[in-house]
Amino acid sequence: MEANGGDAEIKSGADEGNLKNQDLSFLQATVSTFLSHYGWFVLVLCVGVYFLIQYLSKKRPSLNQSSASAVTQDPSSVVKRQEALEASRRKMQEELDAKAAEFKEKQQRLEEEKRRQKIEQWESMKEGKSYKGNTRLSQNNEEASTSTTVLKPKTDKKSLRSSGYNPLTGDGGGTCSWRPGRRGPSAGG
Repeated sequence: MEANGGDAEIKSGADEGNLKNQDLSFLQATVSTFLSHYGWFVLVLCVGVYFLIQYLSKKRPSLNQSSASAVTQDPSSVVKRQEALEASRRKMQEELDAKAAEFKEKQQRLEEEKRRQKIEQWESMKEGKSYKGNTRLSQNNEEASTSTTVLKPKTDKKSLRSSGYNPLTGDGGGTCSWRPGRRGPSAGG
């Protein structure tokens, strides 16, 4: 029995010795297999991480410098800058309020003018006069008084059509005639 028991101890000791004295050759085989399958991906990943670190390192000092400059500024200069900003905002708001008041006044004048014209139309209708003629006359008077530009006389388009004039065909337009070129590919080669 001792022989069998001794053999069992030797075998178990040998198994423990194999586990303890193994070299890292299995790790080398695993890494080489991994790199043979995914080597290019690992290389691209390493290059990408390198460029990302370079980019972030360039950004970081600029952030630190701007925050450091903000801390080192004189509080009185910051207050002056904020007061100047507030004054410019206040000035812009006053200008906007003035423009809004002017627009509102103009709108009220226009509404009053429209109301006055409606009253005049109603009065003329009560008297039996045509209110359309009155409004046209008043509009012409207003346009003449407000407009300083010279109006061009309108040309009679019907007379041009009835005379057979068509600028695209070149008929009846005088000595000058234009005709469109032929369609198709251009000649040349």
